[in-house]
Amino acid sequence: MDLEHALAGLDGHPWQDSSHAYGGAEDLPALLRDLAGADEGASDEALEELYGSLLHQGTVYTASAEAVPFLVRIAAAGHRTADLLALLAGMAGSTDEHGVAPGALRSAVAGQLPLLLPLLGAPAAEVRGRAAWALSSTGATGPVLPALRTRWARETDPRTRAELLAAMSRLDARSAAAAAGPVLGPAHPAELRLAAVFAALHAGVDWTHEHHTTLLAVLPTAPLVAGSRGLTGRQSLADAVEVLLGRGDEAHREAAFALLDAALRDPRADVRAEAVRAAARACALSRSAARLVPALAAAAVDDAAVAAVAPLLGLLGAAAEPAAPVLAALAGRHPEEEDDLADRVLAALVRIDPGLAAPLLARALGHRPRALGAAAGLLSAPDPAFPYDPALLDAVRRRFARPESVDGREAWQLANLLAGWGPRAAGALPEVMTALRRHQRQTAPAVAALAARLPPAERARAAGALRTAAAQDEALSVAGALYELTGDAEVLLERIARQLAGDHHEVMRAAEAAGGLGPLASPLVPLLRAALSDPGAAPVLPALDADRALAEALWHIGGDAVTAVAALDRVLAHCAAEPWGCWSAIRAARAAAAIGPAARSLAPRLEALLGEPERVPAAARALAAVARPGTPARSTLAGAVLDSVGRGADPLEVCDALEALGGAALTPAQRDRLAVLAEGDARVAGPGMEQRGVQDDERLRARLRTLLAAPA
Repeated sequence: MDLEHALAGLDGHPWQDSSHAYGGAEDLPALLRDLAGADEGASDEALEELYGSLLHQGTVYTASAEAVPFLVRIAAAGHRTADLLALLAGMAGSTDEHGVAPGALRSAVAGQLPLLLPLLGAPAAEVRGRAAWALSSTGATGPVLPALRTRWARETDPRTRAELLAAMSRLDARSAAAAAGPVLGPAHPAELRLAAVFAALHAGVDWTHEHHTTLLAVLPTAPLVAGSRGLTGRQSLADAVEVLLGRGDEAHREAAFALLDAALRDPRADVRAEAVRAAARACALSRSAARLVPALAAAAVDDAAVAAVAPLLGLLGAAAEPAAPVLAALAGRHPEEEDDLADRVLAALVRIDPGLAAPLLARALGHRPRALGAAAGLLSAPDPAFPYDPALLDAVRRRFARPESVDGREAWQLANLLAGWGPRAAGALPEVMTALRRHQRQTAPAVAALAARLPPAERARAAGALRTAAAQDEALSVAGALYELTGDAEVLLERIARQLAGDHHEVMRAAEAAGGLGPLASPLVPLLRAALSDPGAAPVLPALDADRALAEALWHIGGDAVTAVAALDRVLAHCAAEPWGCWSAIRAARAAAAIGPAARSLAPRLEALLGEPERVPAAARALAAVARPGTPARSTLAGAVLDSVGRGADPLEVCDALEALGGAALTPAQRDRLAVLAEGDARVAGPGMEQRGVQDDERLRARLRTLLAAPA
């Protein structure tokens, strides 16, 4: 096939009727011509543009399907064949389909099999491998699998054989595993042996000693899959561990940890590095992963290795305490200078053994921002507070005594550290008041916290300093600190009133502050009502979030359910079908739960949220609170909440919902599911848990156990 025939019909195609990631597809004829042209630079640019528009971050569109015949014909003509096969494989394998029927791209590529199948015999091994990838992505087992097997029997290139085996595994895992058995042995090339191990894994066959020794023998995997021409699926030690742990039984869990233990103790640095990455995957998946601590400590053979294992040990927290001495030497080096490696390791040590970390942080304070962040948090007090340490208190005092050397971020963190210590840090009040002159909004809450239990004269001096700071900085945090210390809300009310005239973000923060004051904020009620969006205005998420906060404030201040519920109704109506409105809808549902039965009319809006797993816990909790007759039974809501676990819902919000529904709402089968979540080996992950997943999962377990202990 020549290129002229490949582009036949290009101009007469109704591109205006289809679209891609950037809108209408009228630009595709020019891009396809450039792609097929002789100008190499223009062809490269066109390929990049086609990836961005037809397979944008993995999403496919109507124009993607319309372009398939042209892309296949260009590839079959021998022009950029390998590149286009990779694009076609990605499109056929996509499940993120926008505006097209499910499987439309897979069908479109499968419709071109007469042109694609011959490419399995192309002279270039790169083309053969990518053809296997693209063909297996169609899912057309009947015509494709025999062709792959025929090519497998003839193929001599090791990398292409590996790709063929992976492609066969995608279409028929069991038969691919049978074909893989004979090539596990050491006489075969490493990339083929690796593919054989994964063929067995994907087929679900029992893991054997031969699989174990083969995978360890071919490590590291990166050189074997680098520049892969289409290996279907990931093939690393971490991926093998994930598959084994995912089987959920003790034998395969033991197999996963045996692999990790051996790889972490391997004499080769590149193998240990891959093992550390795989151990991180195991820690995210398994509650048994703390058993890896000795092997992780053994892998820390030099400074670079210590730095590599430290973040993972830090995620394990106190469970990694036996490895703390391994980190201490590097964590404590060069205390008088910036040292990013030492900072990273000390940040991990803070989470593992605070008692060992505190004096090291004290000696290096001002030079260890990551470690200070781990100890003190960024914008809020740590939870739980970092253990009190006199040497660290003295170091904080020295930093605050020279406020010009402290930036705003560090001021937040130092102040949070002191606030977490409470009265024990009261001796630092003079230095914090010195820093208050330069860093008002960062240190004001700490001034209030430290002065709260001091004698009246000292509290009065602190209050005077806060009044001065409030005159210099209009931030709500400064006025709020003055109110917390003195109970005088005048300045805070004035600041809230002013901020209610600001942008949507300012209005939201002001409303939240007003709601926290309760009836004290009654003078602000007219301003709060006036700040609500015009019902006829076009909804934007910042305005909806502000309306939600205003509704909550009106309820908490004066019990104005009518206005609050009407505002929440608008928020929920606009967010229900809007993907970007997920968290706005969740916050509105929480507000409805706080209002309770007075928000009963919102029940239909809340029920509409039950179709999205992320929104289910908040919606179920709110429905339990408003308790409209005829709404779903509590056991039905509990089932929906349990179904949302692992599908994007926040696990801790799942606990909130189940606690609101009550233990009596759980059926025996649901209690059994809850027991698995609480006592099973699999970690329960949720959004935002990547950095604190282990700690948050342990908190989740504790709450689930409490739920299970409640009367049925």
